[in-house]
Amino acid sequence: MSECIQLSFAVCRIGIYTCFRALCCKGPPPPRPEYDLVCIGLSGSGKTSLLSQLCSESPENIVSTTGFSIKAVPFQNAILNVKELGGADNIRKYWSRYYQGSQGVIFVLDSASSEDDLETARNELHSALQHPQLCTLPFLILANHQDKPAARSVQEIIVQCLCERCASQSLVPSVDSQKWAIRQSEAHADTSVVRQKSKIQQGFF
Repeated sequence: MSECIQLSFAVCRIGIYTCFRALCCKGPPPPRPEYDLVCIGLSGSGKTSLLSQLCSESPENIVSTTGFSIKAVPFQNAILNVKELGGADNIRKYWSRYYQGSQGVIFVLDSASSEDDLETARNELHSALQHPQLCTLPFLILANHQDKPAARSVQEIIVQCLCERCASQSLVPSVDSQKWAIRQSEAHADTSVVRQKSKIQQGFF
C-alpha cells in the first residue's frame, strides 16, 4: 500500500515538474515579419471600409481618407503595414510621393462603377503598374463591391482593365514579367474578416 502511495507521489511530482518546465521555459513566439504595402484606388472604391474590416474596426466610425492613413493588418504568418492613399481627383496626382519603401501594392476598384469611372481606374492602374518604384512589386487587384447588382465579374474586369488574352484566367502570373493577381471582395459588415484575409493571403503569400 505504501509503495503505491509513494509511486503516486512520484508520478505527481514528475507531472508538476514537467508542467513547471513547460510554463517557465517556453520562450516568446518569434516575431512575425512585417511588410509595407501601399493601397490605392479611386475615391469610393471601398479602400477605407475594406482595411477597417480587416482590422476588425467598427463600420460606424469609418471616414473616407482624404490624405493618407496607415493600418497594421495582422495575419497568422505576417503583419502588413498598409498605407492607404486618398483617391480623390485632387489627391491622386500626389500618389507617387508615397510609393517609396513599398514592398507590394493593393489596388482597389469598384466593380460596379460607371464606365467613365472604370476607365479612370484603368488609367490609374496602368500608371501604377508602370511606375518605376512599383513596376517590380507584386500587385493585388481587388474587384470590390461584388455584392452590388451591377458588379462586373473578375473576367470582365480583366478584359476591360488589363488584357483580353488573360480573360480565361482568375489568377494571372504576370504582365510584362510583373506578378499580379485579381480577387473579388465585398467591403461590408456582413462579409467575414477571415474570408477577406484569405483573399489577401492568396494574393501575397
